[in-house]
Amino acid sequence: MADAKILVVDDDKKIIDLVTAYLKRDGYHVLAAYDGQQAIDLARHKQPDLVILDLALPQVDGMDVCRVLRAESNVPIIMLTARTTEDDKLAGLDLGADDYVTKPFSPRELVARVRTVLRRVGEKESGPPEVRFGDVVVDFVRHEVRMRGQVVSLTPTEFRLLEVLVKEPGKAFKRLELLEQVCGYEYEGLERTIDVHVKNLRKKIEPEPGHPRYVVTVPGVGYRFEGSHVA
Repeated sequence: MADAKILVVDDDKKIIDLVTAYLKRDGYHVLAAYDGQQAIDLARHKQPDLVILDLALPQVDGMDVCRVLRAESNVPIIMLTARTTEDDKLAGLDLGADDYVTKPFSPRELVARVRTVLRRVGEKESGPPEVRFGDVVVDFVRHEVRMRGQVVSLTPTEFRLLEVLVKEPGKAFKRLELLEQVCGYEYEGLERTIDVHVKNLRKKIEPEPGHPRYVVTVPGVGYRFEGSHVA
């Protein structure tokens, strides 16, 4: 998706100009927003393929922008933030962001993250066209999940996580292994990142998220998909 449309949101014009230059060098079309409300308006009217979102924004805070965008679409979101504590990062992921990059940052690394996230969105699937378990259907052709016939709104990262798990039912995946397969082999994030994505995924596909029957925890290891439910 080298011609993808990227919305860059930051109140620092120098940062937007820097990121824009690197993205355009890679062939992307770039939209810019300098405050949270402008970001929401542009996302609604221009429908970007990915959003790079600063968290410290005027008008509307970046966390609230993320919350609004996620409620209205599955557009991939990469947080760009000077908030470096683990709790801040996990809070953003909990709202549905797909990835985060902390300031100061390498523009090349940021563009690499953009490529990775967009590649996950555009990947063509191999193997069976769909997998069914309980009331849930994972459709790899349409790249969507349906529960009792209704489409379930998953982020690209959540879909990729579910895909990795259901394609090897019964296998216990370590958190780091899931991070590598879901977020990319060059990803250097917190292992707890996977816990947040699993929690969000369970909320959407489990009959009782507090007592999961599909995506189960393997104590001391990570997670596995309960294979007995796959058809």
